[in-house]
Amino acid sequence: MNKNTICLWYDGSAEEAANFYAATFPDSHVGPVTRAPADNPSAKAGEVLTVEFTVCGVSCIGLNGGDMFKHSEAFSFQVHTDTQEETDRYWSAIVKNGGSESRCGWCKDKWGISWQITPRVLTQAMSQGGNSAKRACEAMMTMGKIDHAAIEAAAGG
Repeated sequence: MNKNTICLWYDGSAEEAANFYAATFPDSHVGPVTRAPADNPSAKAGEVLTVEFTVCGVSCIGLNGGDMFKHSEAFSFQVHTDTQEETDRYWSAIVKNGGSESRCGWCKDKWGISWQITPRVLTQAMSQGGNSAKRACEAMMTMGKIDHAAIEAAAGG
């Protein structure tokens, strides 16, 4: 296990989420699963307590802690994409698997984790500053899933 690991709280579905992430994103995999050694407030003995996994190279652990804490947009995974096809693939995988759409490239998976599916064309346009960044930002504010061609057109004037 890495020295720094993101711990994500689930209500009994950590292993399902980890398997979905590993099947959806590159450089992702599921690692060891730990089962509860005894009954506890969130799991019976033998049920999955934690699962180690990696999402796009980021080390995580899913904890089946029960229903007392919920995810919020205060935490999100940001996945950078190079093509519209890649943006569409990740966005659709999350949304069509029980997730929900939001604005400006954000969506939420069925477990409540927020994702920013962020095309590099957008971050490049924003880093240019000036009117190009302003136009790209204004275009982004009208979108759910980011449209690469529309951002390029807006940034170019």
